[in-house]
Amino acid sequence: MSVEVTNETSWNIDPKIFSDLGVWVMDQMRVSTQSDLSVIFSDPEPIAQLHMRWMSLEGPTDVMSFPMDELRPGDGKTPVEGVLGDIVICPYVAAQQAAAAGHSTMEEMLLLTIHGILHLLGYDHVNAEQERQMFGLQRQLLLTFLALRPGAMPMAVLPEGSPDLLAQYDASNKSRRH
Repeated sequence: MSVEVTNETSWNIDPKIFSDLGVWVMDQMRVSTQSDLSVIFSDPEPIAQLHMRWMSLEGPTDVMSFPMDELRPGDGKTPVEGVLGDIVICPYVAAQQAAAAGHSTMEEMLLLTIHGILHLLGYDHVNAEQERQMFGLQRQLLLTFLALRPGAMPMAVLPEGSPDLLAQYDASNKSRRH
């Protein structure tokens, strides 16, 4: 099982925890160890472009999922195998959401990674029943993963003096709309 983590931002993010999480979640969901997943951390502008192109929605979002082989959770007998797909996460949006929810940016990005994997496996939250199922499962997976991890959680931080690209994005796009 290969989980490739690419950080295209100036944030300091430990790729190993996201690789470990991806492998663990795919194992929990009975996806073959031969399957591939990529997690990409993106700045606001590139994820806003993806958001517009694929969802026709303006502005940066927290996470987007791009399935490849449309894998589904395995039945426990024969693991599902193939290329799961790509997850794109914006740490700037994650940091905003984490502050609003009262937890760390790292916890938010771990949750978004699980959320993205579940989308790649066909889960959705279009109606109340689907939302209850998907959000319950992602919460259970996150809490279990965190409970099983020894030691302190690494932090995801924007280096001192780095520009707030989300604020810059918002400012430049407000001026374009008026």
